[in-house]
Amino acid sequence: MTRALYHEDGLHLQFSAPVTDVQGQEVALAATAFYPESGGQSSDVGALSWAGGAARVTHARKDKATGTIWHRLSGDLPPLGAEVTGEVEAAPRWRHTQRHSAEHLLAQAFRRVNPVFEVASVSITGPECHIDFLGDPAEVHIQAAETLLRGTLGRDDLTLETPIVPEDELANYPLRRESKVGGQVRLVIFRDPVGEYFDVSACGGTHVPRAAMCAPVVVLRSERVRGGQTRVVFMAGEEASEYLSGVYREARALAQSFSVPVEQLPERVDALRAELSAARADAETLRRELARHLLASAPVQGDLSLKTLTLSDPALLLPVLTQVAAGEVVAAAEPGGRCGVASGRPDVKAGELLRSALAVTGGKGGGKPDLAQGTTPDAAGFLAAVREVLGQS
Repeated sequence: MTRALYHEDGLHLQFSAPVTDVQGQEVALAATAFYPESGGQSSDVGALSWAGGAARVTHARKDKATGTIWHRLSGDLPPLGAEVTGEVEAAPRWRHTQRHSAEHLLAQAFRRVNPVFEVASVSITGPECHIDFLGDPAEVHIQAAETLLRGTLGRDDLTLETPIVPEDELANYPLRRESKVGGQVRLVIFRDPVGEYFDVSACGGTHVPRAAMCAPVVVLRSERVRGGQTRVVFMAGEEASEYLSGVYREARALAQSFSVPVEQLPERVDALRAELSAARADAETLRRELARHLLASAPVQGDLSLKTLTLSDPALLLPVLTQVAAGEVVAAAEPGGRCGVASGRPDVKAGELLRSALAVTGGKGGGKPDLAQGTTPDAAGFLAAVREVLGQS
């Protein structure tokens, strides 16, 4: 079994230990500060050095059967029995630690909002972490949990304890989730100066010494996932601070372009949406008026009152096709390939006519007897094909 130095002092990232085994590109050490990937937390990375050599540690894993922690190396391997010096890369470890503590604390905040919000699964392997909850928390519950946790972290008084207790003593602790391990169980406890527990969990991961050190914890979004669970996506610590700084920079730049303060952006956006909606309605009215003019000015071809139109704007296709007069047949196409047929005659089926014309020019589409639409690689040929099918050419 490898001695887990990361449990003894999670902030001490340098150590020395002998090599106890070598297999492939992996080495085992008598002791290590490298946290092995487990419990949703990513592996540490860093470096090993020894007399006459050095290599990068790209991954660490734990053999659960033996308790041996294996270090995957890039480059040369130290010989069996060699004394190595290890150094865990500080920045990734700190990010992993902040994410893990934030996950515990946010889960507890949800539980305090409503005990039915139980954790089904977690992922903390990237900057955007998530917790999948049972109990269907709504947006109001998410905001309440985020607010509760923000107030808790703002007090800077929750400290970390990591006792190892026998399995039969777990009943003495208010565990948020039932422990999945037996025997000697490592607990991760955050509690206040008067001894009140905030969160107690069985966990082998690394955690911040004080809860405030994983702040801010920011919920980004929520979504429904498999099994009716609700996924809450969040960021924590330095990663959350960087994210929020970026969002604010973009918001400030946008606000300056609108000549309003950042806090007035929502009002400005609402006003722009209203303007856009009105402009779209006006544009639709103008398109329908233009479509009526195009239909009225188009020449009638043959005894079936056929009109064929080449449109410059694909947005005109539907306004044209939906204003066909009784007794008329209209075929329209635009250079980009959208095409359609509308029929005001019971003896001419628009869908059948469209498919027959597309059989000549290529393309696909379909529709009902009064209106059909499609696409074709030969817009001009489509109109000629319609005339030919109807015998109006």
